[in-house]
Amino acid sequence: MKDSEYIQRVNDTLLAIEEAIDASGQDIDYESAAGMLSLTIEANGSQIIINRQAPVQQLWLATRRSGLHFDWSDQAGGWVLDSDGKSGFVELLNQALVDQGAEALAL
Repeated sequence: MKDSEYIQRVNDTLLAIEEAIDASGQDIDYESAAGMLSLTIEANGSQIIINRQAPVQQLWLATRRSGLHFDWSDQAGGWVLDSDGKSGFVELLNQALVDQGAEALAL
């Protein structure tokens, strides 16, 4: 995929997460800068970091348990885990949110 397409897909994903947090009313603070979105769950200070990795055209998700790398899949219509090619980013992000003390987001 072209670099411009990759960046647009990442930016769309990060914006969708921000909008979902705002719509949810949850106490999750977020800060976005240069292709990175930091989420802080206010109840316990737990953090989740989502960022783009342009050299490999991946989206990375860092949680308190693991670091996960996602590739874009046209077939799946979204970001999928690079190690299995099928686990979806939204599913694993929501799993991390619940694990870290928040509720799943409607994305």
